[in-house]
Amino acid sequence: MSRSALVGNVTAMLEDAGFTVSDRCAIRPKSFDIAARRGEDLILVKILGNVDAFNQATGHEMRRLGTYLEATPLVIGLRSRDEDLKPDVVYFRHGVPVFSPDTAYNLFVEGVPPLIYAAPGGLYVNIDGDLLADERESREWSLGRLANELGVSRRTVSKYEDGMNASIEVAMALEDLFDAPLTSPVDVLEGTEDVREREATPEEPDADPDDEEVVAVLTRAGYRVHPTLRSPFKAVSQDEADDEDVVLTGHSQFTKAAEKRARIMSSIGQVTHTQSVYVVDRAKQENVDGTALVEREELEGLDDAAELRKVIRERAKREEAA
Repeated sequence: MSRSALVGNVTAMLEDAGFTVSDRCAIRPKSFDIAARRGEDLILVKILGNVDAFNQATGHEMRRLGTYLEATPLVIGLRSRDEDLKPDVVYFRHGVPVFSPDTAYNLFVEGVPPLIYAAPGGLYVNIDGDLLADERESREWSLGRLANELGVSRRTVSKYEDGMNASIEVAMALEDLFDAPLTSPVDVLEGTEDVREREATPEEPDADPDDEEVVAVLTRAGYRVHPTLRSPFKAVSQDEADDEDVVLTGHSQFTKAAEKRARIMSSIGQVTHTQSVYVVDRAKQENVDGTALVEREELEGLDDAAELRKVIRERAKREEAA
């Protein structure tokens, strides 16, 4: 299957699951392919045939964007090396959850989350420690008795009851012993922090030297500017006084490529519930599909975030009226 077809299939699946999906980020560089929202759940999705192509720089960018946009970054792919990704298993690459289209279908369409995740050393599941303790105590088994049944130490059993995860073999043995389900699903959208790779929070990159002047103006106006390296926009800017006021920011000469970026930014903004602004040297129009165009000199004259918000809002309204 071609990558283009794979992206189309995943997009259609998410739409069937009730997600609003952005246009594909068909421009380079790009850390993610699509943004999608269903209610409060916002995901940034990278779609690959071979997930080994997902490198550290892209993973770090997606994790940063997830923080800025309150979104879950994830990768949907077919295989790793020469093996297909196993169904209903969550893998992790550079701190980002990775799984197959079938797993995504079960999760988003069927509402059946995966139970297994891959980590160094094999496949693991989440043990419901409280339920395990209840089952053990209802049989009046000691920690030692259960440890002997499993062939592990008392300390290990105690850790299972405290929430430590277990291998698939141990989980199956526990469920056979108590004839009851004792596992809990991997919460891809909210709980993956508990099982993701133990990596430090990626540091922000430096702004492109060509963008430093624009960054300085936005900072002076009251925005925290988070530069990006592999996204359709140059930065994510947050109002210092209101973290929910988030603006996707671009900057370049106004060319056909810039216009394409602005359209993609607008589509992403509609899904992520953010605004977007593109700073250009000269503009013959006021917006591109709701992405406000602001000339560099005009931006330098905006003194605070409220003024910038007003400009963006007014130009987006003009686009809607048109």
